Amino acid sequence: MSAVLAVEDLSVRFSTPEGEVCAVNNVNLEVKAGECLGIVGESGSGKSQLFISIMGLLADNGVVDGSATFKGTELLNIPTKKLNTIRGERMSMIFQDPMTCLTPHIKISRQLTEVLVKHKGMSERAARGRVLEMLDLVRIPEAAKRMDLYPHEFSGGMRQRVMIAMGLLCEPELLIADEPTTALDVTVQAQILDILNDLKRETGTAIVMITHDLGVVAGTCDRVAVMYAGEFVETGKVQDIFYDPQHPYTRGLLNSMPRLDQLMEDELSAIPGQPPNLQNLPVGCKFQDRCVYAFEPCFSEDPPLTPFAEGRARACHLKGFDDNGEALK
Repeated sequence: MSAVLAVEDLSVRFSTPEGEVCAVNNVNLEVKAGECLGIVGESGSGKSQLFISIMGLLADNGVVDGSATFKGTELLNIPTKKLNTIRGERMSMIFQDPMTCLTPHIKISRQLTEVLVKHKGMSERAARGRVLEMLDLVRIPEAAKRMDLYPHEFSGGMRQRVMIAMGLLCEPELLIADEPTTALDVTVQAQILDILNDLKRETGTAIVMITHDLGVVAGTCDRVAVMYAGEFVETGKVQDIFYDPQHPYTRGLLNSMPRLDQLMEDELSAIPGQPPNLQNLPVGCKFQDRCVYAFEPCFSEDPPLTPFAEGRARACHLKGFDDNGEALK
């Protein structure tokens, strides 16, 4: 099956008064129809900027290189008019901050119906009916009464659900969800994830889930790409990543999660140190200063993302970890 989204050697750079910031470095990925790809990593690792660049929404000081194709159509550096025939209708993105993404002086109903009028050619009346169905779908209480309110009249969690409804209105072939459940309580979070799973299963929508929450990844995604300092350091199926992580950073992320079988007095494990300065990246592996397994090659050579098993790849000088969790050099 051909990829809905295919990214090759994509890099994003920002020019700042302090120097160039390397936000994304030579990233490659594919997402197929009916598949959910999870992108995980700490804040500042480049997750959002990767997909903002694909959507053609980079800040003026940003430059993107490489290739990103949607069903064979190149997306990068194409005229806005041509890009608008794809984004919003066939390719949609749910942003992580609904308050800055919703226009504060326009009613929610108008912001949502505009999507259907513009992209689907629906009448205002038909669009309102479809919007009401979608608001009910994302569990907005008394949606018929609330749809003509302004964004500030909704709670943070409600605004997030409105953004999810907006992203789903046109039933896109590719949905990019950037922290879609951050402001939601666990019950509503589970409901939204059910909606996304149903969308993937019933319509074949390809989904990219950008998140810090590894629990969301476990419940929604088929494959995972772990991102650090603008690069993928490990990729694989969800089961493989969770049960047999083969990069020190991936292991650190998983070990920092609270577990039900942990005693209350047990301390959570934390990854030491801070992510590197993207204006002054170290020579060699980007994770070297925080890695307890670092050895000589890590300080001189940046390991490429290399396949090591079916459907799996890692960027590490280690040969992996054995069944006892011991590093293999």
